[in-house]
Amino acid sequence: MAARFLRRSLPALRQARCYAEAASGAPQMSFTFASPTQVFFNGANVKQVDVPTLTGAFGILPAHVPTLQVLRPGVVSVFTDDGPAAKYFVSSGSVTVNADSSVQLLVEEAAPLDELDIAAARANLEKAQSEMAATSDEAARAAVQISIDANEAIVKALE
Repeated sequence: MAARFLRRSLPALRQARCYAEAASGAPQMSFTFASPTQVFFNGANVKQVDVPTLTGAFGILPAHVPTLQVLRPGVVSVFTDDGPAAKYFVSSGSVTVNADSSVQLLVEEAAPLDELDIAAARANLEKAQSEMAATSDEAARAAVQISIDANEAIVKALE
């Protein structure tokens, strides 16, 4: 029985593995980045996008393996062909990378990094930490923990 199975699958086993074909022309990645109140990029061609996810931060380049990830509070960096990277702080959301090299970044809240105030973030962090110490209700503690996580990420991003 096993010999008959091996004889049938032997031609498939003899096939040589090869490298993928190189993409013709410059690699392109269509990037859409939006929150409920604002669209930052809509189908823009970008070189690279770095995102913070629950499983760790990673960079997305053209022809990236398709994936779906949940974002954590942190900095999204968008690299275009011209100038320095555009940096945005995101609170949460999702990133979808498709097989056609299109990327959708949908977030709850986002702001350009240069619009954030480190003093306000530190004050909000201290307030949330004191609220956490005084709160015993689990639902309230979860809400306060979200505030702590977001403000810690803002302070880290701006330092």
